[in-house]
Amino acid sequence: DVQLQASGGGLVQAGGSLRLSCATSGFTFDDYSIGWFRQAPGKEREGVSYISNTDGSTYYADSVKGRFTISSDNAKNTVYLQMNSLEPEDTAVYFCAAVFGSRGRLWRDFRRYEYDYWGQGTLVTVSS
Repeated sequence: DVQLQASGGGLVQAGGSLRLSCATSGFTFDDYSIGWFRQAPGKEREGVSYISNTDGSTYYADSVKGRFTISSDNAKNTVYLQMNSLEPEDTAVYFCAAVFGSRGRLWRDFRRYEYDYWGQGTLVTVSS
């Protein structure tokens, strides 16, 4: 069975850091790209960051550039999202998703170009 297990969320003060993990199993990790998405209360789900295990490309939403870093550990089949300088606006449920191959610059358009697998979310709450 395919599994994507997101973890690492929690409560942190503004300016603090968290590292999210997306542990995967059940598919060939090296053939997939992983995206991080988030959904805040009352808002639509949005793309946060993306990494392709096929070509090494990474992308970030403008709102997190310079604060978040995505990385992939192929030995552990796990993708990480290091989140620094957190802001209250980062409060959301964070999801990871996997897609075969690479989405490139279309990575965040998950409604038009579906991801193959989604994990459950992990809640990040940033207090002011």
